[in-house]
Amino acid sequence: MSELTRRLLLAAAAASALTAPASAQDTLKLGLVAAMSGQSAKSGEAIVRGLSIAIDEINAKGGVLGKKVELLVRDDESNPAKGAVAARELVQREKVVGLFGGLDTPVSIAIVPFANQNKVPFMGVWAAGTPITRNGVAENYAFRVSAVDVLVDKALVDYATKKYATKKPGMILINNPWGESNEKGLKEALAEKNMPYAGIEKFQDADVDVVPQLTRLKEAGADVLFLVANVAPSSQVVKSLDRMGWNVPIVSHWGPAGGRFSELAGPSSQRVHFIQTFSFSGKLSPKAESVLAALKKKYPEIKSLADVTPAVGIANAYDAINLMTLAIAKAGSTEGPKVREALYALPKYEGLIKTYDKPFTPANHDALTSDDYIFTHFKDGEILPLTN
Repeated sequence: MSELTRRLLLAAAAASALTAPASAQDTLKLGLVAAMSGQSAKSGEAIVRGLSIAIDEINAKGGVLGKKVELLVRDDESNPAKGAVAARELVQREKVVGLFGGLDTPVSIAIVPFANQNKVPFMGVWAAGTPITRNGVAENYAFRVSAVDVLVDKALVDYATKKYATKKPGMILINNPWGESNEKGLKEALAEKNMPYAGIEKFQDADVDVVPQLTRLKEAGADVLFLVANVAPSSQVVKSLDRMGWNVPIVSHWGPAGGRFSELAGPSSQRVHFIQTFSFSGKLSPKAESVLAALKKKYPEIKSLADVTPAVGIANAYDAINLMTLAIAKAGSTEGPKVREALYALPKYEGLIKTYDKPFTPANHDALTSDDYIFTHFKDGEILPLTN
């Protein structure tokens, strides 16, 4: 176990222990399965922070159903099989009444069938793969406070059209279910505009040289690249472009936000424009001011806004756990079917990202829409909003 992994898991355990009474029967347990190690560890750290700040507030008001809320964290190491095992252990052994998911779409896709089969509410707070919530199951327990690929892809195409007047974009996509989800969405979004694409290239997490794929896109006349990958592979795309000397605009899904992208990709990282759902930069709402102050108090290592990057993980998680616990309170029960029905009948809630008014319906398990997306880039280690 790396020192970073050990530190993050200890911090998460400490956050739980602060709010957990001596008797486990007196707690309402919620579980998080996320990347707490590896190149995407900062995503897990951000989610833990968002959940923990919300839990502190909830417990200060008396908890839920008369019980203090306790958070249990498991590291999925960005591995679907490990994520599925962790979810099973949290539900069957630890008796959590709800699950939260992390950064990686393949991990969430591996967990959702188990959640549906066992009628345990699963709330995605980062992974954007369309099939996570839109999974075709009649009795669906997968909900999400996050972006969803099918909407992100339309936003990427719209942004590239307005910002760069793209006529023939190319796609460079990670070769996994998340990449497949976005390939489908990007094709549909481009077809709606009757716009051709230069080509579709795939690459692997471990690839350190993407020059061959990028060269094919360049030769095909790509004037913008749509990038879909998490931190480490995204940085390899940027470094490969640098080696080629190809200064093509990059419009990306939010993968680069999940870790040390600016460090790994170098100075060219700031020319990657990527989507987010929230930023602590600029004029903040009273709710955002309050959450930021709580973060700085609870985590003294936060000295500047660069230290709350990625804000999207914090914000999505904060809103998601508040919606989940509001549903449990409304249901008056921790039984999955009752909580699921309560999620469809939530009262209006003023969250960090927006005010939620009936965010979930039986036909729509995604609380955020394309109106909630912003485009950003890295500058001096901080994720800053861009204007169209």
